[in-house]
Amino acid sequence: MAEKRGNAKKQGDSLDPYRYKMDYSCMGTCVIINNNNFSGKAPMTHHDSSYTSQDVLPRPGQRKRDGTDIDADSAEKIFKGLGYKIRRVNDQTAKNMEELLKDVSLEDHSGSASFACVMLSHGSEGTIFGTDRPSQIKTLTGYFRSKHCHKTLLAKPKLFFIQACCGDDTDLGCRTDSSLDKSSTRVRIPLEADFFYAYSTAQGYFSYRSVENGSWFMQALCENLKEHSSKLELMRIMTRVNHQVALDFGNGAFDMKQIPCIISMLTKDFFFP
Repeated sequence: MAEKRGNAKKQGDSLDPYRYKMDYSCMGTCVIINNNNFSGKAPMTHHDSSYTSQDVLPRPGQRKRDGTDIDADSAEKIFKGLGYKIRRVNDQTAKNMEELLKDVSLEDHSGSASFACVMLSHGSEGTIFGTDRPSQIKTLTGYFRSKHCHKTLLAKPKLFFIQACCGDDTDLGCRTDSSLDKSSTRVRIPLEADFFYAYSTAQGYFSYRSVENGSWFMQALCENLKEHSSKLELMRIMTRVNHQVALDFGNGAFDMKQIPCIISMLTKDFFFP
């Protein structure tokens, strides 16, 4: 009886017009780009890196992103557990990142429910750094737009989780008192539809990372995916991520604050199966 109820629920979910279909052989590919070591060409300042005990660069661009491997390991474990096929790469140049994501976007994703990408690097507003120079985020994500990617990704969610600074501002905080169905394949969809972006910080602001525990955003993301992915829709999970980063970090001796930025062009509810 339990098996019949489960099958009925799965069939019902696949017919819900406001819920992404998950009845595929796997969740899809998850690309993890983990940049730790940078050449002297990248024009970065100490603000782009960890807030702990590394406040002086020997020279621009030579700073390691200590703690990023913790983020990458956590993301790999979580997304693998969610059913994704992991493709992890380390210390990629800007050209490497662009070529990798372009190649993945052109692959056959017919057996996949979605695509996910985790990018861990230095950044500034609108850009993320390869080990040698910055690359435009819109270039990297643009390969997955409907007119560029493989047709098997059309109308499927493309999820991007970006741990990087988005600018030079700091947040001191303030005190308070308290897939398209077969029957409708001719429907046109916007180029930007079915994208989801989770930035570690709001545009214009720093993003903080602990060398011992990893970045604030990735800690909260992985913890909440682990705890809530079996029962909550993605946006509700991300609201909990925002809550944790905003309230649980940046207290005590280090009093800077941070709030992630979630941008969704998803057209349906996204539930992990």
